[in-house]
Amino acid sequence: MNTVLKTHPFPAGQKLEIVEGDLTQEPVEAIVNAANSHLLHGGGVAGVIARRGGPRVQEESLAWVRQHGPVTHAEPAFTGAGNLPFRYIIHAVGPVWGEGDEDTSLASAVTGSLVLANRLGVHSLAMPAISTGIFGFPRQRAARVIYTSIASFFASEPASTLDQVRLTLYDPRSVEEFLIIYEEWERVQSQ
Repeated sequence: MNTVLKTHPFPAGQKLEIVEGDLTQEPVEAIVNAANSHLLHGGGVAGVIARRGGPRVQEESLAWVRQHGPVTHAEPAFTGAGNLPFRYIIHAVGPVWGEGDEDTSLASAVTGSLVLANRLGVHSLAMPAISTGIFGFPRQRAARVIYTSIASFFASEPASTLDQVRLTLYDPRSVEEFLIIYEEWERVQSQ
């Protein structure tokens, strides 16, 4: 069972929730997959989503790449959710640590996911800690970028259909490190 650890309300009524649990069990309309640019869902979060969603998730992903080309940081892809109970899976490509300009690339991936969710008319979205797994992005640094990107999106899109973002963290180390940065970020937001 997923547990909401923190909730941050934004001025226009949207909210960010920090959740400990399984991304594929979230009570939302869409989830974000931490993908690679060719949408080959072999390992990490992507592998779990593809296995639980069934072969249709990978088939639709490959069709997307054939039609549109490799996915970029700023322009995520989307597919149906296969056997999962969501309307969509948004496939965001975060940066690999060490490739350069990682903060900007991660911010683009997060913002691109939120923009796409809004365009799709989604009200609720859950996302993982993009790039902090096999892509090696340091967790606390990623937390700062992700929180700031979500706050910036809601500030610039107060009338967005998207009004709930759940940052869903699976492992205890991610939970601990993201909560440390959340407390710092929350203090800044309340000033």
